[in-house]
Amino acid sequence: MSWITVLWSMNSAVCLTLAAFYGVVWCKQRDSWVHLLFSSSAVAAAAISAFELFMMNARTVEQYQLSVRWVHVPTWLLTVSFVAFVQLYLHAGRRWLAWSIYSLRTLVLILNFIFPVSINFRAITDIHHFSWAGEMISVPVGVPNPWGLISNFSLLLLLIFSVDATITVWRRGDRRRALLVGGSMIFGAILAWHVPLVIWGLVEVPFFLGFTYTATVLAMGYELSNDMARAAHLTRELKITEKRLNLAADSANLGMWEWDLNKDEIWVTPGRRAQLGFPVSGRITSEQLISRWHPDDRDKVRQALKEAIENGRGYDAEFRIVLADGNVRWIASRGRVQVDAHGKPMRLTGISLDITARKKAEAVARQQRDELEQLRQQRTALLEREVAARARLERDVIESCAREQRRIAYDLHDGVGQQLVGIALCAKLLEEKLRMDQSAEADKAGVIAKLANDAAKQARLTARTLEGADGVGDLKAALRSLATNMSQNCSVKVTVTADSSSLPISAPVAAQLYRIAQEAVRNAVEHGVAHDVKIGLVFDGNELVLTIRDDGKGFEANGNGNGAGMGLRIMRYRARCIAGCCKHLGRQTTRGRMQTQSDRS
Repeated sequence: MSWITVLWSMNSAVCLTLAAFYGVVWCKQRDSWVHLLFSSSAVAAAAISAFELFMMNARTVEQYQLSVRWVHVPTWLLTVSFVAFVQLYLHAGRRWLAWSIYSLRTLVLILNFIFPVSINFRAITDIHHFSWAGEMISVPVGVPNPWGLISNFSLLLLLIFSVDATITVWRRGDRRRALLVGGSMIFGAILAWHVPLVIWGLVEVPFFLGFTYTATVLAMGYELSNDMARAAHLTRELKITEKRLNLAADSANLGMWEWDLNKDEIWVTPGRRAQLGFPVSGRITSEQLISRWHPDDRDKVRQALKEAIENGRGYDAEFRIVLADGNVRWIASRGRVQVDAHGKPMRLTGISLDITARKKAEAVARQQRDELEQLRQQRTALLEREVAARARLERDVIESCAREQRRIAYDLHDGVGQQLVGIALCAKLLEEKLRMDQSAEADKAGVIAKLANDAAKQARLTARTLEGADGVGDLKAALRSLATNMSQNCSVKVTVTADSSSLPISAPVAAQLYRIAQEAVRNAVEHGVAHDVKIGLVFDGNELVLTIRDDGKGFEANGNGNGAGMGLRIMRYRARCIAGCCKHLGRQTTRGRMQTQSDRS
């Protein structure tokens, strides 16, 4: 057996071995088209070497013609798969150059089977045998076909494509790959030009196109093997990382999951698989996972998943699961939909966290809030009863005070008043007798009579004031009567301004407001030495406002808001008895101001 046969056979065997290896890899990883393209290139290179070996050993013209025609099939496959591999694996090479090469090589293949002999020869007239490195080699002798220039032009485009792809990879910074793969591509494209030189009879060498591309195939195979070694290393690191991640997830009671929507297959962490009662390995479908959810929560979670998938948004839900041992746990699950380049949902990935402890704590807190609310309601009811009892007591005190005031008023009017009138009458009679006797003491008796009459008048006024404690009737009329009496008896100008749109006022409220106004006017006259007092009664929304203004000297309240005497404290007390408030607005230039607010009732 000649060394040429051994060398070309070994070349074919190496290419077929590489093709078989990466073909098996592609069968296991169908989405890795790079391995399929490389396998196709290696098969084509092996077939070209076999055809070249057959042509070198051809003895007849017919054998040579048959080989020259059919060698274009693996040549077309090698060129197409080689260019596609460069584009897909290196992400380089101009697209228009690639499609130009695809089109020209396909046209060459079609024309090759249309012409009688091939696209390279119009006719092969003889076979020339010569000695090359000690071996007899056969080369064709014939008339070249001018259409073969198309094949030569495709070789030129392939060389340009290889140079352009190499420059792109070099500029990208991946210089090792540019030198190894790109250099072998350029080297193979240049050596491929020996084919037209042999056909034209310019050189006398055998066809070795298979070897020119074998170098490129070996370079690509070396890069792919590096990728596979790197992938194996990454796989080992990924397994270590996965173990660490599973350990951390189990420590935090955290589960990770991924739902492949196309295959309806769900992956979950091993700890969560065991917790849900699934085997250590095996396929988990969505229905199998849903069967572990609490029956009352399944529809809610299904709806949340459906909305997340249809709208391409995040998924967030809290639900209960039933474990393999029958225990019920609360789970908070969050995920996000991943879509493909066309926007179609591909998978749903996320995490699930056991929140049973939080739910129990929330239930305890809710129970405590309910108990606290119940206690608050009970305490509030108790306070309301105490306030109501205090209000009743205060009303009883006020009523008792009013009855006592009326009793004092009657005693003052019927007792002291009558006695003073009697004293005044006796003093008047004494004055008349003394004047008849022309005594010097007559004037003194007249003074006594006048003082007794003044005292009687003051007693009657005081009695009337005390008697009107709870029977004022219409508050407006009572205030106007108070103004008239004070104006007549105290030489003070008192005016009343009342809101004409006022609503009816209850008797207790009217009595207390009247008492407050009476006390304020009396303080203004007696202590403030006022000459002008104004009483205002208006309705502000849902509130009744009683205001007393005067031009007296006024006074300053102490730190706790009370005056030095009892008047201001009594007025505030009366205001509280009718659910109101009493405000002392202090001095305003030369006048004081008192404002009382109360409900209408």
